[in-house]
Amino acid sequence: MSDIRVASRYAKSLIELADEKGVLEQVQQDMLLFSKVVSQNRDFQLMLTNPVIKSDKKLKVINSIFTGKVHKLTLMFFNLVAQKSREAVLLSMTSEFERQYNEVKGIQIATVVSAVPFAPAQRDALIRQLTLETGKIIQLKESVDPSLIGGFVLRVGDKQIDSSVKNSLRKLRIDFKDNSYINKL
Repeated sequence: MSDIRVASRYAKSLIELADEKGVLEQVQQDMLLFSKVVSQNRDFQLMLTNPVIKSDKKLKVINSIFTGKVHKLTLMFFNLVAQKSREAVLLSMTSEFERQYNEVKGIQIATVVSAVPFAPAQRDALIRQLTLETGKIIQLKESVDPSLIGGFVLRVGDKQIDSSVKNSLRKLRIDFKDNSYINKL
């Protein structure tokens, strides 16, 4: 079975169990913590995916790091994953958990890259407009890229709106290369 299917099934099971127990929010925070630890520590990430290291050793490391910092349900989930020798898929499980959690809660992630940081009023207006159009709660992830010159690039789901000056200049360059403005005799 592919890693994506395995991650999806484990994440779905964890969401359903956490929701049933009434600790979904806390488990979600635990999964964010796990993702953060993995992203900040390359050695930990390599240890999880290393097939030479035995599952019981990996489980000891996981328990030593997360005991007392995460809910007992999350710790039991980590133990189950280690017992099934699926530690290599654990990072995929956390990202799939986040995706499914957002779907359950009606949250849509939107990323916007702009030439300069958004003013709070602009950010609020954008969030309001996206909420109206999608009907979901919007979580806006912002980044700044001065090479855009001006404007922004917005991604919501599988849609992208590129209203940057850089993109407009690129389109103009393509139009001028086409020479459609020159009368051909």
